[in-house]
Amino acid sequence: MFSRLREDIQNIMRRDPAARSAWEVLTCYPGLHAIVMHRWAHFFWRHQWYWLGRFTSHIARLLTGIEIHPGATIGRRVFIDHGFGVVIGETAVIGDECTIYQGVTLGGTSLSKGAKRHPTLERGVIIGAGAQVLGGFTIGAEAKVGSNSVVVKAVPAGATAVGNPAHIITKQAGEDAVARFAAYGVTAGGDDPVSKALHKLIDHAALQEQQILSLQLALKQAGIVCEEKASQEQFDPEQLNKLVE
Repeated sequence: MFSRLREDIQNIMRRDPAARSAWEVLTCYPGLHAIVMHRWAHFFWRHQWYWLGRFTSHIARLLTGIEIHPGATIGRRVFIDHGFGVVIGETAVIGDECTIYQGVTLGGTSLSKGAKRHPTLERGVIIGAGAQVLGGFTIGAEAKVGSNSVVVKAVPAGATAVGNPAHIITKQAGEDAVARFAAYGVTAGGDDPVSKALHKLIDHAALQEQQILSLQLALKQAGIVCEEKASQEQFDPEQLNKLVE
């Protein structure tokens, strides 16, 4: 038990630049307290002392603001940062070295008892603040869920999910395969895929307008007169691109 506790403290010291000492982490980090108390509650739950498991979980919630069902499975070196408002359901499975920020829900969408109702997070997953991950699917290893995203389907390993409902951004071929920690699930250059698609459509429309003007000029030079309609507001692709940034 003490070796696991030392491991958890060292993990927090490594991931949180605000942590100044092991004593501060041990005494002042509710995420650590919630994980330790969950181990007690989970022990009771596995030995079918269900009421004691739920009561231990309830006391942990009162002390930390973090609600973890005693039936949930949590791996090693899991870091719940800040943690207030985190809810982790009964059949949730959290792999080693995952990071979960405040306001996250790992919830279920089914009322079937005994079914896998809550998500599975594989190794190294990061769930940003306020994200809602709802359902019995899997978030692949080293995947990231951006803050306030709502995820209702599986996320491939190494991908990023952003938005409501979440859109999946997959790693392109040739990108750096080395996983890097991303606080709150925010990655450099990680634009919303819908925004990227809109930028492409605007650029395509601007190109088409240029081609039409070139065709009109060529027809006019050839002596073919095209009927001109009343001029509309000038198409400004730069202004439209700014609106969807």
